[in-house]
Amino acid sequence: MNAPTDILKTTPLHALHVKLGAKMVPFAGYDMPVQYPLGVMKEHVQTREKAGLFDVSHMGQAKLTAHDGDAAVLFEALVPGGITTLREGRMRYTQLTNEQGGILDDLMATRFGDTLWLVVNAACKDDDFAHIAAKLEGRATLDIEQRALLALQGPLAETVLSALIPAAKDLVFMQAVWSDWQGDAVLISRCGYTGEDGYEISIAEDKAVALAEALLAHDDVEPIGLGARDSLRLEAGLCLYGHDIDTDTTSAEADLIWSVPKRRRDAADFPGADVVNAQLSNGMAKQRVGILPEGRAPAREGTEIQSVTGETIGTVTSGGFGPTLGGPLAMGYVPPAYAAADTEIQLIVRGKAMPARIAAMPFVPQNYKKG
Repeated sequence: MNAPTDILKTTPLHALHVKLGAKMVPFAGYDMPVQYPLGVMKEHVQTREKAGLFDVSHMGQAKLTAHDGDAAVLFEALVPGGITTLREGRMRYTQLTNEQGGILDDLMATRFGDTLWLVVNAACKDDDFAHIAAKLEGRATLDIEQRALLALQGPLAETVLSALIPAAKDLVFMQAVWSDWQGDAVLISRCGYTGEDGYEISIAEDKAVALAEALLAHDDVEPIGLGARDSLRLEAGLCLYGHDIDTDTTSAEADLIWSVPKRRRDAADFPGADVVNAQLSNGMAKQRVGILPEGRAPAREGTEIQSVTGETIGTVTSGGFGPTLGGPLAMGYVPPAYAAADTEIQLIVRGKAMPARIAAMPFVPQNYKKG
């Protein structure tokens, strides 16, 4: 639940958002821009065709350092991802899981020497950091970093950012490096949550506005709000925590098993491994799928999913209109028997059954610089 407006937190870019004419809304306890005068549709297209600048400073950043040895070894006991196999400056997407395999949060972990840099979701960050600190008490130190985080996304992101910080050009997808901008340390990661090439830039809070303004001064960059961020990640088939994944879903059910290497499944040495392995061996009750409704009406979160014979089989977890796709799209959970691509289903929208079909994801091809 969002916090009351009078106690909402703000990011270091808040005054700039207001100056740029943003419509502000409560999100994860923060007052955040949902759109700018350009509008959600044009902001979406801007990011797909040129470059868009997002404020993601509400997310949590922290450095994990082992008291003795490698932080990756300790952290790997809390997540199903392959963390100890990370090379220097490489990052990995994974999930914090509980003993039932439920997802406490999804996050990014980057290796620098024997330390890890963690980025977690805004709504979960306090609980995440408390969980990690408690699990690793006496063996590691978790330093919560008070830094701003910007995301520059789109096919022209490399051209724009490398003109300011040349080190950006040499990175490939899921690689990060510490560099310098105007005498201050910045952490540049080639990643994002739009399906496009791009970067996230961690910078000192008092330098964030200056960097944002320097990026926005480029003719090919526009500020982008939460509205377009959501439509972009949905077209890319990416989960939003608290909607598409939560403590009632496992990595297997959420179609995230690609992020769990075979050695981790074989060793069964992460929280909930027995549950996940049993699901992979014996089948699951539900599975995350892409959905393409017929017509133009979008199916929003909470929409009932039915078989063509009228049996309730699931619920939409994210849905809306895809500007690049040119029509409505959604994600949700259905039994595996209905999960194959092109399976016909129906969605109950405003009390009426609307034809739809299961679709492969991503809905729009991803454009990462793999190298």
